[in-house]
Amino acid sequence: MKITGQTASAVFESIRQQILSGALVPGQLLPPVRDLALALGINRNTVASAYKRLDAAGLAQTQGRRGTVVSARPSPGAQEGTQAGSALHDLASGNPDPRCLPDLRALLPARPPRLYGAATIDPVLAELAHQQLATDCPAGYALELAHGAVDAIERVLACWLLAGDPVAVENPCFLGSLNTMRAAGYHAVAVAIDDEGMQAQALEQALAAGARAVLLTPRAHNPTGASLSRRRARALRQVLERYPQVLVLVDDHFALLSRQPYHAVIPPTTRRWALLRSLSKSLGPDLRLAFIGCDAETAARLRLRMAPGTGWVSHLLQDAAAAALGSGRVAARMKRAGDDYVARREVLRQALRAEGIAVGAQMDGLNLWLPLQRDSQPLVMALAQRGWQVRGGEVFSVHTPVHGVRITTATLTATDARRFARDLREALAARVQGAAAALGLT
Repeated sequence: MKITGQTASAVFESIRQQILSGALVPGQLLPPVRDLALALGINRNTVASAYKRLDAAGLAQTQGRRGTVVSARPSPGAQEGTQAGSALHDLASGNPDPRCLPDLRALLPARPPRLYGAATIDPVLAELAHQQLATDCPAGYALELAHGAVDAIERVLACWLLAGDPVAVENPCFLGSLNTMRAAGYHAVAVAIDDEGMQAQALEQALAAGARAVLLTPRAHNPTGASLSRRRARALRQVLERYPQVLVLVDDHFALLSRQPYHAVIPPTTRRWALLRSLSKSLGPDLRLAFIGCDAETAARLRLRMAPGTGWVSHLLQDAAAAALGSGRVAARMKRAGDDYVARREVLRQALRAEGIAVGAQMDGLNLWLPLQRDSQPLVMALAQRGWQVRGGEVFSVHTPVHGVRITTATLTATDARRFARDLREALAARVQGAAAALGLT
């Protein structure tokens, strides 16, 4: 490698260009700070500053005494959704039941075109959004829109964070959030969860170690289905009160369908915060729209980030969302959908219980989570051989592997639930027998 430059910016740019061109490859060790400073005839602090910028930009990683190495290129990671052409019975997608979604085309009102300079948020939709947010946001909140929950997460984090900043997230974590962290170069800090959601002591440890933001799910956590209890929300709120400078981002993605109460975690002392409520699960993933209730300065920064682009979420999407949320017929449909998701999940839970397989009783959302003691892939493959596709839990892990399988129950019938439970029991039994045989215990 031939690194040049007399300033930190010039050294950074020289290394950056070699990484982007492929001259420096992932895992390659950069020269020690002292050696490069001597070779270039510059101060060691100048090289150290350049390396720090490379680390912050996600191009290299400083590993203490091991030195600084070129970072691996980010991958898109695992994605939600169905696998086209699969012959397996899909219990892995995380999708809502299409039969529970309204026909948005039939709801679109006849409206004149909106042009540049029009209000970015339709007044009718704004009123409906305030009905969803007012009771759960701190006083004086501002309303903004984004193209779905993941877009909202990315935009809010980008308002306040830089690449390399640590963000406390649940472990296991929603795939969209994990992929956002990777793409933006944030450092995801794993925070353990249980049946009541994010653990307060684990969050305290992450914040004390320097996390600049926390992203949590108040109910219907994906993949585990956990929802915050009143007691746990209070404990989290007490922790956050001690860190008012930390950005608090609450992803309440299942709000319109959840049968669990919302327990607030954002304390009044928090300076930067956002509560997100997506319409994707209730009105369909193709309706790329989420409400953002947030503090005034975060709202101003969101508007500033939107301004160079379109400047607003499509008014056609807003029209469809307003028409759906203002429709009594759609409201009744959403209520039936929420009840149906609860019933299907419970049918599978009872079928598993009948086969001697215990799972948590307080899950919410579109999925059921089965924790495991070991890697899920042998079980995933065993179920595939029996015609079932489930999602292995390790893809949701943040650094420390979390073992389990996520089973999407949104379209599962009672007959299929019983058949799946039998197949799962047999697959688990075969797994235990195989492990015993490997240890010479049979």
